[in-house]
Amino acid sequence: MIKKISLLIVFVTGACWLALAQEDTLKQSMKRGEEVYNQNCASCHMPDGEGAEIVCPPLAKTTYLKNQKRAIGIVLNGQKGEITVNGKQYNIPMAPLNNLTDREVADVLNYVSNSWGNKYPMIQPAQVKSERKP
Repeated sequence: MIKKISLLIVFVTGACWLALAQEDTLKQSMKRGEEVYNQNCASCHMPDGEGAEIVCPPLAKTTYLKNQKRAIGIVLNGQKGEITVNGKQYNIPMAPLNNLTDREVADVLNYVSNSWGNKYPMIQPAQVKSERKP
């Protein structure tokens, strides 16, 4: 009985540690991503992620970021054509940010995907790498 309880304590402690370690990693990624955002994105999408009326869609409080593959593709390849974000239509092209590393793309997307009312799963640099066009 004591052995089972000890094993359960070890399991629960390990699970808690893993969850905390992942959260710290997300926080670190978001911190790096904020710098990338401020250097590359804030001039159009605004420092608060609210976007510029009619010109740039908001990144705040949006379900548009839910599709991680699409979000990665937009950062890497830009955006052309009409899109609807938070019920409003936008049709201004966005230039690709293909000068960013896989880690920087993941970091900036983790920042915008978990700021301003958004809460989405963490994006890993490997996901970005798999979406890059050769």
